[in-house]
Amino acid sequence: FGPHSTPVGGGNAPFCCLLTKRHVAALILARGGSKGIPLKNIKPLAGVPLMGWVLRAAVDSEVFDSVWVSTDHAEIKKVAEAWGAQVHQRSPEVSRDSTSSLETIQEFLEYHNEVDIVCNIQATSPCLHPFDVKEALKKITEDGYDSVFSVVRRHQFRWKEVDELSDEKTEAINLDPANRPRRQDWPGELCENGSFYFTTKDLIKTGQLQGGKSIYYEMLPEFSVDIDGDIDWPVAEQRVLRYGYPGKVVRLLFCNVSACLAEGINALSSNTRNTSAIHMLQEKQVEVILLTSSDDAVAQSLAAKLQKRTGCQVMEVGKKPLNDLQEVMKNKSLDWKHVAFMGFDQADEKLLKLAGLSAVPGDAPELASKAAKYICPLSRGSGAVWDFAELILLQKPMAKPQ
Repeated sequence: FGPHSTPVGGGNAPFCCLLTKRHVAALILARGGSKGIPLKNIKPLAGVPLMGWVLRAAVDSEVFDSVWVSTDHAEIKKVAEAWGAQVHQRSPEVSRDSTSSLETIQEFLEYHNEVDIVCNIQATSPCLHPFDVKEALKKITEDGYDSVFSVVRRHQFRWKEVDELSDEKTEAINLDPANRPRRQDWPGELCENGSFYFTTKDLIKTGQLQGGKSIYYEMLPEFSVDIDGDIDWPVAEQRVLRYGYPGKVVRLLFCNVSACLAEGINALSSNTRNTSAIHMLQEKQVEVILLTSSDDAVAQSLAAKLQKRTGCQVMEVGKKPLNDLQEVMKNKSLDWKHVAFMGFDQADEKLLKLAGLSAVPGDAPELASKAAKYICPLSRGSGAVWDFAELILLQKPMAKPQ
């Protein structure tokens, strides 16, 4: 999906900077005091915090030297860190309702002078994909532009607004009603979709986010989703499940059996739905390794039975499971971005944060829930493993080559 780009402004603007290597930072502005939906930026959308969708795309694009969230709220800070971002604690002066994005970004740069290019990504654009930011950034780093912003093509005829109590007649703004074109004969208009804004530090210092030698980057309509109210939420969930960026393709699932099933290991060895979920993953070439705790004597005694029934490797882990799994990752030459993990308790916190896709049952403790990237609507023993398996399979065909 390549961009369709047209320059705006002169080609010899003074802000153009062609350094060979500049620090590029992604920056998501996420204030806690939203007047619309409380803590909207971390409200779950299709099981993932709203902000998590764009953070995953930013991190996986691998074009940013750093990824940041600017916030004034402790809960947003925790979610940001769980999704791989650093946190800039914004001051009260730029946390007011009247504060502009420009003012907040300027404060960020005052504390992070190493940054040369800022990509302001809107948390409310959950269908952003890595390939869009990759291509847009090239316009600055390779073509010498000072600002790049995302747009979408709209085919909507606009009319002048008039006072209903007056006798004034409305007028067409962008069409001739006497020669109304067919949709296929009209190229439409380009509108900002708010997904992202790349700007050089030098331009921001002059008080502009768009200016100098400027250019737009056209995104496809299906990826231009902007959430600005509760009424959009159900629709947005359907769109994001179909068009949102799911992350790297999952090749391996680690599942903490003892923690994720209320009835313990017996539930997985005897429950047809649970074993069917595992078999579904195996048929799609997703390896599944079941983890049992060294403190669970029952799990150890049934490990052989479980392995025979599921066809999975059953692995015993200690009180620090990360240490045990690192060796498995090394032997399989896998990056954590290609690994899914399902856990439940405090011991799983680091793995929930580290895995490319992670989940907990709906009744998991708060600490684990905040570390997970997906919270299953179902609880332990009620199909949480099945639900997570379906999510993995749903996202697998959506992944685009990066």
